[in-house]
This record gives sequence, structure tokens and C-alpha cells, in this order.
Amino acid sequence: MMTDFPARPENQVTLANWRTEPFNKWAFHHVREIVASAEIANDPDKVAPLAETPEDLSGLTVADDAGKALDLAGFLAATDTDGLVILKSGRIIHESYANGMSAGSPHILMSVSKSMLGLLFGILAQRGVLDPDRLVTDIIPEVADTAYAGATLRHLLDMRAGIDFDEDYLATSGTIVQYRKATNWNPLELGEAPSDLRSFYANLTERDGPHGRSFHYVSPNTDLLGWAIERAAGARYADLLSELLWQPMGASRPAYITVDRFGAPRVAGGMCATVRDLARVGQLVIQDGARDGKQIVPAAWIADIAGNGDAAAWKAGGFAPYFPGIDIHYRSKWYIERSASATEGPMLFGVGVHGQNLFVDAKRDLVIAKVSSQAQPLDAAKISLTSRWVAAVRAGI
Repeated sequence: MMTDFPARPENQVTLANWRTEPFNKWAFHHVREIVASAEIANDPDKVAPLAETPEDLSGLTVADDAGKALDLAGFLAATDTDGLVILKSGRIIHESYANGMSAGSPHILMSVSKSMLGLLFGILAQRGVLDPDRLVTDIIPEVADTAYAGATLRHLLDMRAGIDFDEDYLATSGTIVQYRKATNWNPLELGEAPSDLRSFYANLTERDGPHGRSFHYVSPNTDLLGWAIERAAGARYADLLSELLWQPMGASRPAYITVDRFGAPRVAGGMCATVRDLARVGQLVIQDGARDGKQIVPAAWIADIAGNGDAAAWKAGGFAPYFPGIDIHYRSKWYIERSASATEGPMLFGVGVHGQNLFVDAKRDLVIAKVSSQAQPLDAAKISLTSRWVAAVRAGI
């Protein structure tokens, strides 16, 4: 893709095709060339060093659905991996890239972006800027006549708001396509009036149940939190994330986030960052939110994520079938694999469509940051294969 100058029409990556195969293999690490974005600045003078102590992982294998043993290279190919960084005790033990990626390439995180918002929310809550139990409409009265009336910020954080919205990534029409156009991710049809993210919420007037019910994944919930964060803090989301998380944690490169035509950020899925910096986020979580003795994310917030989600709400939701046999809860935009053993401890992780992942195992001091360009938004077989591979890594390292 995009190798000729100009690229031939059949190889041209556009707003209409950038999330489809094979165009996504180029687009996912060139997003700012397709969609407008806002920079999330780092501090080049305060980069957190990552020592490199490579380990031979060639003997690590996982069985595919046909029972064939895949080594590391086979697993990466089978899951369309663009970049992988594994940290053990804060050191890089493995790093690899494909499809034109490098250590300096920002890759879209899709819904792992939500997990970044979850950490920022915790910082702002500790500072008294936000209260998870506050009504959404107290901060954003513009949605008082929508299905969000009566919902709290906690309902949005935990995906337990009763909003009638079908997160069907393969839909070609309907509310989700309106949402994508509003966020600047899909092109407008000929003669169609331009829209924007904030006015999009007027479309969400129906509920599919009470707030506080089972887990129901609705990406606009997170973008509404982004609006609430900006309104309550009186600053742009990208600047807040830079000042309160990205710079103090020691990111090595600027990140960026896609924005609509009025600058509203797509906090639900539009953040792009290097794989190393994604791994640094995981290491910060392992360190209970602190770096070099300075608290960045409140330790109590991370403990709340790990321990206070509702497993019953998760089991009654629509995502549980993608993780069969795994005891999970969802809290503050993070998934948590619960453990029956106190010595094992939970694993926190973020998930994004097309194969984006961040796994954080504090007990093993292990971080796995993985970005991909899978053809399907949600590929059950590849999600299951990745879960089994992560389990093998946790057991073998």
C-alpha cells in the first residue's frame, strides 16, 4: 500500500477503506494522514528508560484451533501482529515489528484508548475534578433529553448504562455508521450534511434497560466521558492526558488522538502510540501508578480496578462468549481476569478491535503490548488464540 508516488488507485488508502484489509496494514500506523488528530505531547527530557535484555522465546508454543503447535513467529503471523513488546521486571525481553512498523511508529490502539481514559479519570477523580457517582447530566446538560438521563459517570466507566445502541462493527447503515461519520472516521455520502460527535448524542434517545444493569458495550459512553472530562477540567483531553499521564510516566514519543471536525477527541478508540510507550503504561500500572517515587495514577484507583468490578454483570453481557471459561470483570475501562488464587493475582488488560492488546500481570511483573491489523474487528478465533498464547507466556516466563 502507498508505495508509489502517487499510489495507484487500487493501492490508495482512503477514509472509506482505511479500516479494511489490506489497507489497514498501512493505515493503522499512519492514521494521522487519514483522520484529523490532536497531539499528546511527551517530555523528551524525562523519558523512562527501558533496558533491553532479550530472551529466546522460540521454544514458547501455543496450539491453534486445528491443534497445530505455533512458535512465536507462527503466532504473530496467525494474529496479524504489527508490533509486540514484552517487558519482564521493567526490561524489554522481546520486541518485534512487521508491515513497515518500527519502534518509533505510533499505531492505533482502538479501544485500548478507553483504558487510557480510565487512568486519566482516576487522576482527575483524586484531584476532585470528577466524581464517579455524579450524574452525567450535571456536567453535560446537553444530553438531558437523551437516554443518558439518570446515568452516572460510573455507569459509563463500567459500561453499565442502559443505552439502546448496537455496537455492530460490520454494519453498513444505522446509528453506528452515523457515529463513525460524526467522529470523522467514515466519509459522508454525496450531499450529506456534516455532523460532529457532540451533536450525535441527540440520536441516542432510547434505553434497552435500566442504568446499572449488565455489562453492555457502547463506545459512545466513553466519548461522552471525554466530553465530561474536558468540561469539568476546562482543558482539552489531549493536553490533559499529556500533562497528567504521558509526560510524567516518561513516554518516549508523542502520541496523538483523532478528532472530529470541531476538535472533539475520539477517546473511545482514536489514540495512537508506539508499542514501547503502550508497554510503559502497563509498567506504570504494575508500579501502582508511581514512577521514581512520584504518584501519577492513584494506587487506590488501580486497586479499585483490580478488585471492585461486578463479575455477574460481565457474565450477563455480550462480550463474555469471546473469553470462554475465563472469570472476568470490567472496571473503569479495563478488563480484569480474576484469579481464584490469592498468590496468583488478577491480570488487567485492555482490548481493541482488529487485535490491539495490553496485558498487565503485576504478580509476574510482566507486560505484553501487542498491536495488530486483523481483517475482522472481532475475530473470535484470534481472540481465543491470543488468550491461550498469553496464558502460555505467563506460565513460561
